[in-house]
Amino acid sequence: MAKTIAILQSNYIPWKGYFDIVAAADEFLIFDEVRFTKNDWRNRNQIVLDGRKHWLTIPVKTSGTFGERIDRIETARPDWHRAHWDTLRQAYGAAPFYREMAPFFEALYRDAAPLRLLTEINELFLRRLAALLDLPTAILRADVVPRETPNPTERLVEICRARGATDYITGPAARAYLKPELLRAVGVRLHFANYQDYPKYPQSMTPFDHRVSVIDTLFWCGCAARAQLKSLRDRRSFLDPE
Repeated sequence: MAKTIAILQSNYIPWKGYFDIVAAADEFLIFDEVRFTKNDWRNRNQIVLDGRKHWLTIPVKTSGTFGERIDRIETARPDWHRAHWDTLRQAYGAAPFYREMAPFFEALYRDAAPLRLLTEINELFLRRLAALLDLPTAILRADVVPRETPNPTERLVEICRARGATDYITGPAARAYLKPELLRAVGVRLHFANYQDYPKYPQSMTPFDHRVSVIDTLFWCGCAARAQLKSLRDRRSFLDPE
């Protein structure tokens, strides 16, 4: 039987395109056994505040951790969650679905407060947001497959084989480094996400920007944010072949 999987590093409160990849897969594996990179999406993302993009960043301990894996990175301040929730209240207090979404996010940030590892926080947000969007995809950690190779690309192939994948989805940026022939050699079809032609929704910023956190979409669209995901409306338009 056909089985589609996606394997990505965890991001903090990702944009809707990330969740579109989750939605298009039967299994989504969190690949945090690779090196943490500063000024990336692992511990930060953007919302809209006062008509402008604004960064929400989880402070993490980086001193002496050069080359450390994502799943070993720790938070640097215990009160980060409170500052983030206060900023979200300020940013979206007047949004049409604030009253509907606020209890969900307040509880989510409260539950994230005691977590020490960045990967644990990101996984919590990913699972809760995927459930809110009613995505049936199974979410696992990539380390359910024992690692045999140190090469990151070969590791993806290793996971695909172990999980019985027939199809593999990844973002378009992977075209720059992924080796399709390695997947073809084990009978796995490669697909790249197509992020073009997303519908717009009322947003408090001009010009409209799709690439802010899905939190923006949820406060402005409520549970109808699910309709923003291309893979649920027209799967073929979302997947480009290699």
